[in-house]
Formats: sequence, structure tokens, C-alpha cells
Amino acid sequence: MNLQKHSLAAILSVILATLISRQLTIPNNETSLNYLKNIGFKTFSTTSPILSLFIPNKIYKNHHRHNHQCHRTKKKTGISICNNFTPKFPTIDTTTTSILCVDGNGCCNFTTVQSAVDAVEVLSPKRTIIWINTGVYFEKVTVPKTKANVTFQGQGFESTAIVYNDNANISHGTFYSGSVQVFAPNFIAKNLSFMNVAPIPGPGIVGAQAVAIRIAGDEAAFWGCGFFGAQDTLHDDRGRHYFKDCYIQGSIDFVFGNGRSIYENCKLISMANPVPVGSKNVNGAITAHGRASNDENSGFAFDNCFVGGTGRVWLGRAWRPFSRVIFAYTTMTSIIAPEGWNDLNDPTRDQTIFYGEYKCTGEGANTTLRTSYAQNLNDTQASSFINMSFIDADQWLQPFA
Repeated sequence: MNLQKHSLAAILSVILATLISRQLTIPNNETSLNYLKNIGFKTFSTTSPILSLFIPNKIYKNHHRHNHQCHRTKKKTGISICNNFTPKFPTIDTTTTSILCVDGNGCCNFTTVQSAVDAVEVLSPKRTIIWINTGVYFEKVTVPKTKANVTFQGQGFESTAIVYNDNANISHGTFYSGSVQVFAPNFIAKNLSFMNVAPIPGPGIVGAQAVAIRIAGDEAAFWGCGFFGAQDTLHDDRGRHYFKDCYIQGSIDFVFGNGRSIYENCKLISMANPVPVGSKNVNGAITAHGRASNDENSGFAFDNCFVGGTGRVWLGRAWRPFSRVIFAYTTMTSIIAPEGWNDLNDPTRDQTIFYGEYKCTGEGANTTLRTSYAQNLNDTQASSFINMSFIDADQWLQPFA
């Protein structure tokens, strides 16, 4: 899905316009295109196969066309674009559910996602759907513990995005750098993207971790969502979570945390720098699970997923000594290093970490040279992770509809 240079500039101009509207300064010696590349869009090369998914073309087309018509209509006829605004709200039972509408052009009661979250009733037993119209929302969003049962409903992860650019240095810690931070239980997100566009860190850079979303509430589900960043993209912090048909991009530890989560039919795309043919250098890792003791019932389970992109990466690094990750029925390209996993240079962890693979395919799934502590799981072992009982789904997970 390659894009031409003029398309690249056009897409970036959407984020640029948003940055300018938020009064962020651009260094005088940089062009807008170079500035946006430098703040984090290293993936924006005209040959990148994942370019059109990082800031997809639909965001630009819909956003630009919408605003262009808005200005033209207002100038020539004086008629507001909102006269033609017809949101496709889902059908709801108003006794159990309410809807709040967000539109950056002012056609709803809210122009920002955070203002809609703030309007959610505290400790409400009802579900609140925050319907977010097509566009890029440059803001930092927090869903506090008191705002349970909230749904973020986008219009497609290629057309609706919440974007910010904090990193660990700016926010005083990786855990606080998320563009979106969710602490409330029973959170749902559908059909939108979460992005962190902070500068992509070079090797060994301190404090450059930049989270797209931190999910620290229990019983959360993500359907058809995108997660875009570099180091530490998706902070699957704690609680039981379900991800279905999602697109997750990063370079180092881009799914990390101590959650108990199932990832089903998701795409995990590395944007680590390409390595020369034959090189044994490893420059990325997909997961960094943070299970600290054998008493913790947590782990990441990837079922029927796809792993691809660029670089040479590990499936996981042992962030903490009881790290637990499994991949089942997953297609792995040649970006996976033959050893597969990394104990963070601490051999004492080899006896306590649990890294397993089950019936995976592709060039990267060859386990001949895997580390000694990696396991080829049997049917019983694998089923305990990829069965929905791993996250107690029957107690809380609702169908997509």
C-alpha cells in the first residue's frame, strides 16, 4: 500500500494543522514535513508497506474534503456544514445506554473526546457510548476510575484517531505518557486508532518511551482498533482484556505490561530499522510482559495473529522474572530472530519465565534454534491460554454488536 510523495505531504498536513491549532511551535529552520517526520513519523517513507495505516489516507481525504466544503459552503451560501451532519448512531435501549457525540467541526455537543468523558455521569450503571466522528483529535485523554462502562465508538481505525506526543521525559514516567489512559472498568473501544507521535528513540535513548494507550481498568475490550507508536506503544497494564481484529505497530516492547489478555486475529507490525541480510543484530521486541511472581494470574496470549514488518526482533523480552507470553496459530515472517525470545541478559529468569508457541507458521516460526527456555506447547497447555476462560470472558465480555 505505497503512497506517492504528494499523498504523504497531504496526510502529514492534517496532523500539522492540528498541531498548529493547539499552538504548538515548529522550529524556524524546519519545514512542516520535516518537522512532522522528526517528531515521530519515521515510518513515513514512500516505500513503507505500513505507511497508509500509520496515518491512513482516509483520514486526510475525509478531513480535508469535509473542511474544504465547510469553508466553501459558508463563504458562498452562509449555510453551515452541520446542516448536513447526519451521525449514524447505533440503536440503543435508552434505559441502559446513553450516547454523547463528538465532532471536531462543532456539529455535536462536544468538540473533544475529553470533554465528553468529563460529561459522563460518575459511577453510572448505564453504558455511555461516546460516538466520535471521523477526524484526528489531538489531545490527551484520561478515563478515570469513576467513569465506568464507557465506549469509544469511532468510524473506522483508518479514519478516526486520538493523537498526542508525550514521552517518558515529558510526562515524568513511561506509565504517564499515554495519549489515552483508561483506569475505569468495563471500557470498550471500537473502530478507532490510538497514536503517540513523540520522536522515535534511537538505541539507548533514555526517557523516550511513548505510549499510545494505557489500559489499567479491568474487563476492557477493543474491536477493530489501531495502536501506533514506537517504543512501548500499547501499555496493557493490568486487568482482563480482549483485543479482536486490531492493528498494533511499534519497535521495542510495543505490547507491554502485566495484563491478562487475549489478542485474537490481530496484526503486530514491527517498524524497527531494517537490518542487512545475514545480520544477527536484533533491534526490536514485540512484547515485554511484567509478571513479577508465580502468584500473579497474568499473561499475553496471541491467537491466530500475524507478525511482520521490518527489523529483526524477538517475540518477547522478560521484563520481569515471571514474564508469560504465548503465540498460537500465528503467522510469523522472517523478522523473528531464530532464538525467538530474550531473558533480558538474566539467566536466573530462564527457570521462571513462560514463553510458548503452538502450531505457528511462516519462516519466523521455525523453532529449531529457539532458546532453551522456550516451549513448544501441547494441546492442553495451549488451550488453557487461547480459550476465552483465560480472561473469564463469560463473566463480562459482550458480543461486538
